[in-house]
Amino acid sequence: MFLPLMAQLRVGRDRGRPRTRPDAVRGDRAYSSRAIRDHLRSRGIKAVIPEPDDQKGHRKRRGARGGRPVALDTADYKNRNVIERRYCHIKQWRGLATRYDKHAIVYRAAVVLNAVIAWAKALSDTP
Repeated sequence: MFLPLMAQLRVGRDRGRPRTRPDAVRGDRAYSSRAIRDHLRSRGIKAVIPEPDDQKGHRKRRGARGGRPVALDTADYKNRNVIERRYCHIKQWRGLATRYDKHAIVYRAAVVLNAVIAWAKALSDTP
């Protein structure tokens, strides 16, 4: 799920094409797989993802062959709550929370529609 999402990622700018490579990716411990970290490293993207305790144990058990511990910017990781709050708003829609849609494109369209409605609401709330 993560790698196709990264393939569709576009970060807008004032001028020019949107960027396809963000400065950093914040995620919780569930996104701490070797494949995800390798993908981010190969594209030069900073991974702000903590290492789960079981992965720490596996690495330490291997000793010198286990590699270095994962670097984590704790100050940047604290900003992850913004994403979590938005995700909670998205899950207020029953269809998105239960994932009834058969096709991924329909599910993605519902997520985009939810984001557009939230963006329009935020614009109308500002004076």
